[in-house]
Amino acid sequence: MFKHNVGTTDRIIRIVVGLALIAWWYFSPGMGLRWLPLVLGIIALATGLLSTCPLYSILGINTCPMKKS
Repeated sequence: MFKHNVGTTDRIIRIVVGLALIAWWYFSPGMGLRWLPLVLGIIALATGLLSTCPLYSILGINTCPMKKS
């Protein structure tokens, strides 16, 4: 469906940052823009789990290793 354009290191960073942002949202009551860490965390987690980033596609960035032929 989508072309993979997120490499292994990039995926790990996105998953860790996404989980950290979701945890920050969960444990920080009464914050001004409370929804922002949740939205950013979900986006980072989803792009990490799916190995595809729409912004990378638009900008022509690919962090996947090249396939050997």
